[in-house]
Amino acid sequence: MSNRQSEIAAALAVVPPFADTAALQAEVDKRKAFIKQCLRSAGLKVLVLGISGGVDSLTAGRLAQLSVEELRNETGDDAYTFIAVRLPYNVQHDEEDASASMRFIKADVEDTVNIAGAVLGLSEQVIHLQGLTDARRDFVVGNAKARIRMVAQYTIANANNGLVIGTDHAAEAVMGFFTKFGDGACDLAPLSGLVKGQVRAIARHLGAPESLVLKVPTADLEELRPGKPDEESHGVTYAEIDAFLHGEPVRDEAYQIIVRTYDITRHKRELPFVPS
Repeated sequence: MSNRQSEIAAALAVVPPFADTAALQAEVDKRKAFIKQCLRSAGLKVLVLGISGGVDSLTAGRLAQLSVEELRNETGDDAYTFIAVRLPYNVQHDEEDASASMRFIKADVEDTVNIAGAVLGLSEQVIHLQGLTDARRDFVVGNAKARIRMVAQYTIANANNGLVIGTDHAAEAVMGFFTKFGDGACDLAPLSGLVKGQVRAIARHLGAPESLVLKVPTADLEELRPGKPDEESHGVTYAEIDAFLHGEPVRDEAYQIIVRTYDITRHKRELPFVPS
């Protein structure tokens, strides 16, 4: 393991590879205990999460549902609730996967908020989008979609005195692969420190359909490239990112890409700049 690998892994509190099924189950129990403690500490009883159809929101969503069920059993208080919300932009590219995720999660409450009207309304008012190339405009509006989705989740949470769950994990954090104040904003992040393979392993352990466990990850924010794979944006595979974070050897090119991307996206993982 290089010094940069160990430095980055420590900064992201990366969880070591699961030694066996018992270790995996212990991690699941730890994550559920974390979710329950977050609610107790906040004095709140509702969790909200947007479900995209990917393995990250599927895993976080199922952990959230299991956690509130345990809280209801432990306290006898039926007010503990998980709200899973679909946030499509018109018709979602992977609609079937999102619907399948909802069926697996079995949330107490299912909701849908179509963000298209809000995104289009904002886009029409922002003159700075005019004159951009089609590709640049698509990218900027894609980030607006992520931020509008988080606004919707916080609106639902505020209306129900709840907390918003995030789905960020170590393999995304190291690449800065989230929208600042979009999907990067949340009250609790129960997948933090896990690499992508570990998220998949937990999803599989919880009984998720294999088609969703192994689904090609995509942010699906760009209209010109619906379903664009994350790995295409990264320039490296999740297997390489996971290996890097676990201190294993990776291609020189992959190593350089990961380190460089980690360094230039540092601002996404930190609080706003302030005078010293």
